[in-house]
Amino acid sequence: MQVILLPEVLNYLEELALILYKKGYFSFEETSLNYVLEIYDDIVTNLHKKRHKPAPSHYDKYGKGLFYASFTKNRRTTWYP
Repeated sequence: MQVILLPEVLNYLEELALILYKKGYFSFEETSLNYVLEIYDDIVTNLHKKRHKPAPSHYDKYGKGLFYASFTKNRRTTWYP
């Protein structure tokens, strides 16, 4: 399975690293960037293995019949691409 990410998604991930650093979730910008790169790698590598769930209807503005999967980074953090 090939995962293709829109440029907007890549921009969001870059911004996410900066936001996490600026809000103090990480002490170093490089650590924040590595965290986001791990999320990216997890999506590209494991998305096809994840259980997909139907997206709620309020996401229909992005397209019909959408699904999502969850990626757990630790006990308190889960990402939903």
